[in-house]
Amino acid sequence: MNGAPAADDLAEIEVVGPEQVRRWRRGLAFGGGALALGAFLTAHPWWSGPCIDGAWVSACYVLGGIGVGAALGARWLSGFIAHRPAWRENVYSLALAFVLALVIRTFVVQAFKIPSGSMLPTLQIGDHILVVKFSYGTRIPFTDHVVKALGLREPRRGDVVVFRYPGNECEDYIKRIIGLPGDTVEVRNRRVFINGEALDDRWGKCPDGLLLSSPEANCGALTHIDSMAPFHVPENDYFMMGDNRERSQDSRVWGSVSGDKILGRAVRIYWSWDGESHLPRLTRIGRAVE
Repeated sequence: MNGAPAADDLAEIEVVGPEQVRRWRRGLAFGGGALALGAFLTAHPWWSGPCIDGAWVSACYVLGGIGVGAALGARWLSGFIAHRPAWRENVYSLALAFVLALVIRTFVVQAFKIPSGSMLPTLQIGDHILVVKFSYGTRIPFTDHVVKALGLREPRRGDVVVFRYPGNECEDYIKRIIGLPGDTVEVRNRRVFINGEALDDRWGKCPDGLLLSSPEANCGALTHIDSMAPFHVPENDYFMMGDNRERSQDSRVWGSVSGDKILGRAVRIYWSWDGESHLPRLTRIGRAVE
């Protein structure tokens, strides 16, 4: 008559004690904090600290999963959706958002910021780019093992890719693939030869922005990186070069890059900031990386 629940309904309602609530809160706070820290260190494009894929960041994911799992995976999970209070619903949604962000960052797409001019004029200092992580395969988290069957295609000559720098795998570099596995790459007076044939190099530029092959280009005096003896690219390795050839430390200096160190292919500029004028470059936003 007065809308009070029946006796059978009361029997189904779970009584939550203060100690259990405190345990849920500790688990959610611990797990959510760890997930938030891991998400910031790995997804934030401005982060330039220690190795972002190192064991200590992996521990953030593990601790976050344990904390959230302890709070949300208890025996009352079956009644969680029906009876959770507002605060628990909000925290649950927040934790789910963090987990989803980490999954997207790990398997789908990641943001990177261009810190140097080695890819000028293709990529400007201050460009923020999106990198498709599954272009060439799906990486098993916290390992170098890539399941190529789950990728879109094999790496191609001319692709702009982000990879772990061979000299320090805690640093991410961005360059263009010039040599494929099995190729012999040679540089003669700035001209690139692949297997003895001159490369149709439509990417290599001088500091003035003109193609190396252009008669009007001003590249300055020849340097030690303008010529290189024939280099045989090992199987599963790739030869990387920056588009700004005279201002790029690349495979001409430190050798080829293993395919399992490639993190993904750069596809689009989503934001660009001019550090000198302190203004956004609106004409670059949304531009494809080619």
